[in-house]
Amino acid sequence: MTLRLVFAGTPEFAVPTLRAALASGHDVVAVYTQPDRPAGRGRQLAPSPVKQLALAHGIDVRQPETLRDTDAQAALQALAPDLMIVVAYGLLLPQAVLDIPKFGAWNVHASLLPRWRGAAPIQRAIEAGDPATGVCLMQMRKGLDTGPVLLRSVTPIRDAETSGALHDRLATLGANLVRDGLGLLGAGLLPIAMPQASEGVVYAHKLDKAEARLDWTLSADALARRVRAFSPWPVAEADIAGERVRIHRATALEREHDAVPGSVLGAGVDGIDVACGSGVLRLQSLQRDGGRPLAAADYLNARPGLRA
Repeated sequence: MTLRLVFAGTPEFAVPTLRAALASGHDVVAVYTQPDRPAGRGRQLAPSPVKQLALAHGIDVRQPETLRDTDAQAALQALAPDLMIVVAYGLLLPQAVLDIPKFGAWNVHASLLPRWRGAAPIQRAIEAGDPATGVCLMQMRKGLDTGPVLLRSVTPIRDAETSGALHDRLATLGANLVRDGLGLLGAGLLPIAMPQASEGVVYAHKLDKAEARLDWTLSADALARRVRAFSPWPVAEADIAGERVRIHRATALEREHDAVPGSVLGAGVDGIDVACGSGVLRLQSLQRDGGRPLAAADYLNARPGLRA
C-alpha cells in the first residue's frame, strides 16, 4: 500500500532520512520544520536544511511555532497522514499530535536506547568512551525518548572519530532504518515494537559552551575524548602558556610526569604536549582568537618560544 507521510525535521541530520522518505515510493504530503532563524554574519533569516530539500522537491512546507494549539493540530489532521516521521525536529509533539496519524509517529534517535536519551547522544557517547553506538527507530510515546524500539542499527565508534564524523554516519544509518521500516509497513507488516529496558537509562544532556573549557586535572584520555566530542561544536578550549586557544584535534599519551597539570612539557612538529592529571595530551590542531585552525607546527611558527 502507498502511505501518506508527514515528515518533521530541521537540521542536516534529518536530511538523509527525508531523502529516504522521498525515494520510498510513498507520498510525502507535507514537511514540518522549525521557523527560519537568523544565521551567518548578517543574521539574515535562513531556511533549515530540511526546508531547502522539501522546497526543491515541491513539498508543502509548514513552520508552526508550536503544535500545542488546536489550529495547528487541525491542519495536521486535515492531511490525513498514515505516519509521521520525526528526526531532530526540535518541537515537542503533544499526545494529541501523536494520535493523529493512523500508525502514529516514528522517531530516529542517534543512540542505542535506553542509553543516551535526550539532546546530545552523539557527543555524550564519545565523551563517555563508549565503544559503540547506533541509531534506533522508535515509536513515539509521551515522555523523553521512552517509546518502544522498532528497529536498531549498531556501529563501533572509531578511534579518533569526532562528533561531526559520527553524526554523518549515524544520519545515514537512520535513513536506512526508515527505508527498511517503510518497506515493512508498505507491505502490511508492522515492525515489532520492543519496549525499552528499565535498566541502563542514561540522559544525554544538552551541550553547554562552558563545558568546552578543558580541565587539565582530568586524565589525558578524558580530555582527548572531550576534544573529539566537542568537534565541530562548541570546540574545546584552553590556555596554552598564557594564550587562549581552541583545540580541534588532540591525542592522549600514556606518559608519567610530575608536572603541574596544564604545563607545557614539550612542543615540536608532532604537537604540543601538555601535562594532565594523568598522562599527557598532545595538541595537534589549534586555533587562535580570530584565526583559523592550524597544525601545531604552524601554530608554533607564531609562538617559537614554546618549542622544545
